[in-house]
Amino acid sequence: MIVEIDDRPTGLLTVGDTLRPTSPEAVRDVRALGIEPVLVTGDGAAPAHAMARQGGIDTVHAGVTPEEKERIVTALRAEGRCVAVIGDGVNDAAALASADLGMAMGGGTDAAIGAADITLVRDDMLAVVDAIRLTRRTPSTIRANLIWAFGYNVVTVPLAATGWLNPMVAAAAMSASSVLVVANSLRLRSCAPGRPQTGTPPAPLSSHGPAAAEHGHPGRKSDVLSDR
Repeated sequence: MIVEIDDRPTGLLTVGDTLRPTSPEAVRDVRALGIEPVLVTGDGAAPAHAMARQGGIDTVHAGVTPEEKERIVTALRAEGRCVAVIGDGVNDAAALASADLGMAMGGGTDAAIGAADITLVRDDMLAVVDAIRLTRRTPSTIRANLIWAFGYNVVTVPLAATGWLNPMVAAAAMSASSVLVVANSLRLRSCAPGRPQTGTPPAPLSSHGPAAAEHGHPGRKSDVLSDR
């Protein structure tokens, strides 16, 4: 913007978006998880590429409409890719709904939150990394819990019923299995390590709609699309 005084140019002001301090780290972590980040935005090409360079994103789609965002997601899925979309605005709703996994930022619009599968309460891109790590760890934790829970019961209950084992020992073993299941589940807390905060306190991840289990399928390349 050119500033004029008495019709004479006297100054030049440049206005632009500010990248979140934690976004470059989030992009690096996403790449480390085997996921390719893609920036899709309705903003112009110049600011979009500037933000992408600062964030470490190579692929940029700028100046796109909400319909074009959805078409990009559909095209990537047609290639056999597993696509997660991160958005916070009304313009992202269609893309969020058409993706394999839609992730809405907690500070976003109601339309984005309603179209997404997961709402990230912490308005920070690092929460995306924590969510992906959590969804990848959850299935193995569930399987381990089932083994502990059924294993104790399958072994001890028949032995107690046939008189080969003291019923008190079987009851204690059942209680121990419950404790082990809870303790094993609490290990999921390690998926969300301490993060530098950006003005909001740490908050848990909340989900609504169909839960996404693991979106890093072998043989399928994953993409995370974001408008930020």
